[in-house]
Amino acid sequence: MRFVLAILSALSLLVVPLRAEEGGSGHYMPGATASFIDALPGRTSVAAVPTYTYYQGSAARNIPIIGGVALNLDATVHAVSVPLIYQTPLKLVGGHYAAGVVLPYVSVETKGGVTFSNPTLPSGFRRDTADGLGDVALLPFMLGWTRGDLKYDVRLSVFAPTGNYDRNDLANVGKNYWSFDPEITVSYLGSKTGLEASAFAGVCFNLKNEETDYQTGSQFHLDVTVAEHLPLGKLGVVGLGANGFLYQQLSGDSGSGAVLGDFEGRSLGVGPVLSYVTKVGKTDLLAELKWLPEMDVEHRLKGDYLWLKVALAF
Repeated sequence: MRFVLAILSALSLLVVPLRAEEGGSGHYMPGATASFIDALPGRTSVAAVPTYTYYQGSAARNIPIIGGVALNLDATVHAVSVPLIYQTPLKLVGGHYAAGVVLPYVSVETKGGVTFSNPTLPSGFRRDTADGLGDVALLPFMLGWTRGDLKYDVRLSVFAPTGNYDRNDLANVGKNYWSFDPEITVSYLGSKTGLEASAFAGVCFNLKNEETDYQTGSQFHLDVTVAEHLPLGKLGVVGLGANGFLYQQLSGDSGSGAVLGDFEGRSLGVGPVLSYVTKVGKTDLLAELKWLPEMDVEHRLKGDYLWLKVALAF
């Protein structure tokens, strides 16, 4: 874990300046794509990855939200998402083309003291809950290469504002803006040594939230996983390691809704990851559990992520 955290700490010094974002979080969640389980299958197949995500975080300082600012904001999120990926036999420049979609169901509870920039709206302590379909992620372009134990790909995620959003509610399952997230991924899993070294990096570009006239600046995200995978005979393979992440903005927010202007913000964390791989008939079954506490946070919600993934490749 110290090795992973050292890499992320060094990289964080290279990404400046830092900014904040509307609501204290973005479309991409740390840990969403981080290890071998998130790489393309490497063969023509359909992959389904049912995923449960839990996040609980809070922020003592002001956070821009729903056309105002919130103090002592506290949020709890439960999300169940189903990524569906089809890696086709079509080859482009030596790589296999794939496409997919991520369908999320989100439950949110948010509370805190809210001050609106519009004097006609009542300010004070608010507690709201919301649940329903979140912002769907479309993956229209994924191009992956496999070279022995090494997999790498380029991909584009497009987050569509399909989740319900109301600027008068503190809790929303959608963000009410489009995001475009090009990524580069590399994952090595040694067939003889069992050593894994994976890195997933991207930059998320956001359009304006027209309801609040708030445009969140672009965000850089990096997830790194180092793990050792050990054979269990006919039972499969078990892996144990660490996942670290760095998440921060590259550009400032804009629009009349950005009442706090520019201020620094980032998130850096590391935590354990446990995985399991086996076969059920001819189907590959992969499972992963990880806990990611945020350790160094500026002007964002600070808390803990819990991820549980089960992947099936047909």
